[in-house]
Amino acid sequence: MEDHIEELLAELDLDGKLRLISGAGLFRMAGDPTLGITEMPISDGPSGVRGENWDERDPSVSLPSGTAIAATWDPALLTEIGALIAAEARRKGVYAVLGPTINLHRSPLGGRHFECFSEDPLLTAEMADAYVRAVQAHGVSACPKHYVANDSETDRFTVDVRVDERALRELYLYPFERTVEAGAWMIMDAYNAVDGTTMTENSLLDEPLKGTWGFDGVVVSDWTAVRTTESAARGTDLCMPGPPYLWGEPLAAAVRAGEIAESAIDDKVRRILRFAQRVGALDGTPQATPVFSDEQAQDLVRRVAAQAMVLVRNNGVLPLNSDTTVALLGPSAGEPRFLGGGSATVIPGHTTTPVEGLTGRLPLTHTAGVHLSEDLVPAPLAIMTDPETGEPGLSARYLKDNTVLGIQHRGTSRLVLLGEPLAAQSDTVEMRTRLRADIGGDWQIGFGGVGHIRLDIDGETVLAENVAPASSDPAAALLNPPQRHVTRMLAAGDEIEVRLVTSIEAAMPGLGILLGATLGIRRPQRDAEEEFAAAVELARAADTAVVVVGTTEQIESEGVDRISLRLPGRQDDLVAAVAAVNPRTVVVVNSGAPVEMPWRDDVAAVLLAWFPGQEFGAALADVLTGATEPGGRLPTTWPGTMADVPVLNTTPVHGVLDYSEGIHVGYRAWLRAGTEPAYPFGHGLGYTTWSTDDLVVADRTVSLTVTNTGDRRGKHVVQAYLSRPDSAVDRPARWLAGFTAVTLAPGESRTVSLSLPDRAFQHWGPGGWETEPGEFTVQLGTSVADLPHTASVS
Repeated sequence: MEDHIEELLAELDLDGKLRLISGAGLFRMAGDPTLGITEMPISDGPSGVRGENWDERDPSVSLPSGTAIAATWDPALLTEIGALIAAEARRKGVYAVLGPTINLHRSPLGGRHFECFSEDPLLTAEMADAYVRAVQAHGVSACPKHYVANDSETDRFTVDVRVDERALRELYLYPFERTVEAGAWMIMDAYNAVDGTTMTENSLLDEPLKGTWGFDGVVVSDWTAVRTTESAARGTDLCMPGPPYLWGEPLAAAVRAGEIAESAIDDKVRRILRFAQRVGALDGTPQATPVFSDEQAQDLVRRVAAQAMVLVRNNGVLPLNSDTTVALLGPSAGEPRFLGGGSATVIPGHTTTPVEGLTGRLPLTHTAGVHLSEDLVPAPLAIMTDPETGEPGLSARYLKDNTVLGIQHRGTSRLVLLGEPLAAQSDTVEMRTRLRADIGGDWQIGFGGVGHIRLDIDGETVLAENVAPASSDPAAALLNPPQRHVTRMLAAGDEIEVRLVTSIEAAMPGLGILLGATLGIRRPQRDAEEEFAAAVELARAADTAVVVVGTTEQIESEGVDRISLRLPGRQDDLVAAVAAVNPRTVVVVNSGAPVEMPWRDDVAAVLLAWFPGQEFGAALADVLTGATEPGGRLPTTWPGTMADVPVLNTTPVHGVLDYSEGIHVGYRAWLRAGTEPAYPFGHGLGYTTWSTDDLVVADRTVSLTVTNTGDRRGKHVVQAYLSRPDSAVDRPARWLAGFTAVTLAPGESRTVSLSLPDRAFQHWGPGGWETEPGEFTVQLGTSVADLPHTASVS
């Protein structure tokens, strides 16, 4: 392979080389027809493969979020998930999937933590290793991101993270090191700087990534993260997106002038040629991937979502009997979050809400209880009619100088135009539909968008405004733009003609046309106090109340960190009021990361569902009824209150974010502070009982006999932690060294063994990786706080 790469490199002149090291489009790597290299589309992919465009006409399977995947504590599950990701990529013509996101949960305020696996480097590394191997086994590249220390979103383009080398090596770099060992073909570097140098130019790309670790793949920039032409002399290999700007003509001139060595460009090209060969773009023969039917994909997502749900409290109310009457309450019961906001978003072709999942499974009544948001939501397909075709949906017309260039029938009222050819040629997009009121009352009708926007209702202009973005972050302007609305009284069955006209602004340098335009509505709603009281009365009359609470896209999304861990709106009040009238209250939390739960000791059960993907309702019904056991364990510590959190800050001071806590992050920080969280790292309950016996230590392998002592099949996660109480080195009180998940039938026993890796005993010192001689203590159990088995290991 390497000889062929050198032959191909020799055929390229400087211009040909430079074409390959910048993108050919927003989500497309360049090819070279003279060398037989096809262009290579790439796609965002932490929670599903979107493809090059954001288009409901080509939907994607929506997978559980990163925290949900890690909550399974089962890397073997990623064999199936990776096959599905690869199949989705091949179906969409994608050669590289931009995932997994393997930054750490340094602070629970991190707004993008739903994408990331865990607060622990070993758990993150094990899941990342399995993800990379599983996807690439089918000839599609994974792309672990964001290298490195991109653990928060505040000032993400400019923040300078200051972190000592030991913490960097032991915590933040370790998951990336493991993905290199797993054979990753691509790694994405981050927007932020580390110790004063932006990551696209940082020496950490050379050492340890390409040096000690021997990474021979492609380092791709995060989108627009390349800041200078001169950066081409450093470790980033592929400047995205395209077409070239900083690495185009300015770079050619710099190379020809001898300011940047052509040998630096050659190294990048070799890596891209190697990548093309690996993914089958060099000879036009991509590897075949498994084929998933819709039913198979849905079944897998449903199983993984149930395996990810963490039961943190249960006084015996769960699982529910089939004749139990249930009041299903909470804003997320009918309008849940299946996935987090930002670039991890995909458009599924199928979803199930908790209301849909539980209907028919249990005797059910339902109301929301609280209105979570005053925001508009995209107008549902069922109440829209395309005036051009008569089909459900709307007509999108693209115009240039009032001339129609093209018309599309769209099945959504939320258009996100990324790489849309018609948008690139147009100056205006017009969305037209007939909107039918399915209930009577005061309707809010409006839009979300940026630029000059006009809203017409029945031929009358009711809104016309130049709307400025609320922040400088293009992701926020695209996915969470400002909203405007008017109110109209409509009777049930009334139809109105709605036209939304949005200007298409000039292309952004390096990004092209980015436009998010939403025709939004807010249905008439019961008075807030009446709605609240109605939910309490339903709870009073039911055998069991299930309250589904959660966060919003404004709280957990790319581009913004959280400022509070409280649930938005009156959700806490609703849970407290319901629990006061029904002692069998079950709370389901639909969030990607921790939230405060001040009522947690007053309810019968608490189930953490994360962002579970498109099969939320079906998986939740399986877990609540006992058809499936909740299989999750906490991948991150769940605090009682934000004030208790020992490492919290995500806000830079004068542009600098200081990781002053060093290696004491997550449960390590909680142990050092001596503060009790609500629920510790690794915690999770099931529906059966267990015994563990006969701990045996042989060299660095620990064995334990696990027995299911209950009356139903269940899952047990054995966790091993090391400690060194009298160490001469600053260490955590204990740290995760290994784990394994075992599923057993009632009465079944199995001896499980954990081989503790050398790295678990090592620390980063002045001479590199060092092992302190002597004995370490190993403790085994079911969480960092429940470790009944103790032994010594040398």
